[in-house]
Amino acid sequence: MHHLSDPPAPQLNANRTGLHVTLPQRKFLRANASPINPSATACCFPDQPIQTETSLVNRFGRPTRSPIMVVSIVRNLFSPAARRPLLSAAATPFLTASSSRLALPRPTTVTSPILAATALAGAASFSTTPQRPATLNQVLRGIRKGKRARHAVSPALANSRCPALKGVCLRVGVVRPKKPNSGERKTARVKLSSGAVVTAYIPGEGHNIQQHSVVLVRGGRAQDCPGVRYHLVRGALDLAGVGTRATSRSKYGTKKPKKATIG
Repeated sequence: MHHLSDPPAPQLNANRTGLHVTLPQRKFLRANASPINPSATACCFPDQPIQTETSLVNRFGRPTRSPIMVVSIVRNLFSPAARRPLLSAAATPFLTASSSRLALPRPTTVTSPILAATALAGAASFSTTPQRPATLNQVLRGIRKGKRARHAVSPALANSRCPALKGVCLRVGVVRPKKPNSGERKTARVKLSSGAVVTAYIPGEGHNIQQHSVVLVRGGRAQDCPGVRYHLVRGALDLAGVGTRATSRSKYGTKKPKKATIG
C-alpha cells in the first residue's frame, strides 16, 4: 500500500515488454534524481524492483536504456560535481616528449602588496638568463651609467687636475710612523700654488729645504704616516737629490756617477 504523497504505481504496457513510466512519474523522477547514482531514484517505489540498464528490452529482444536513465546520466556527466575532477585531472603536470622533467605548477597569486613587492624583487635579483651586452649604437647614445668615483688619494691635485704643483714650504717637521713601524719621517707643510695647504713627505736620507723653500709636490701617500698624502720631488727646484744613492736614482734625483778615468 502506497502513501498519499507517492505517485501512482507504474503500469505495464501490453504492446512492449517491461515497465511503462507515466508522465507524472517521469517528472517526479527528474525532480528527485540523485546526482551521484541515477539508479537510486528507484527507492521512491519500495514495492518495485530497482530499474537497471537492462530492465527494458526493445521489440527485437535486445536490452535497451531507459530514456529517464539516459537523461540522468547525461545530466550528471555535465554537472559541476563531475566536471571538477575532470578539470583537475587535465590541469595536473605531465611528462612532455621534448623535456624529461615534470612541468612546474603555476605560482599562486599574492594578494598582499608587500609580499608581491618582495617576490618581484627576489625574482629580479635572481636570473639564470645572461644579460645581453649593449650594442655600439646604444653605447654612443649613452646607455651606460658611469660608476661612482673612488675617493682620490691626493684630493688637492685631483681637484686641480694636475700631476704636480709648485708650492712654498711653510715649516719642516718630523713625525713618527704608526705601529709596527718605528723611526722618524721627515715631512713638510707646504702651501700650493692653488692656495691649498698640505702635508708632504720628504723621501730619501737627508734634505736641504727650510722655510720659504720652493718645492714641487706630487701625489702619493705615506703608508705608515696618517694624514700624509703627498710627496716632494727630489732634485726639482730647491730640493736637492740624494747624493749617495746607487739604486733607483731617478726617483731620488741622483745624477749618474762619472766613471773614473785611467791615465
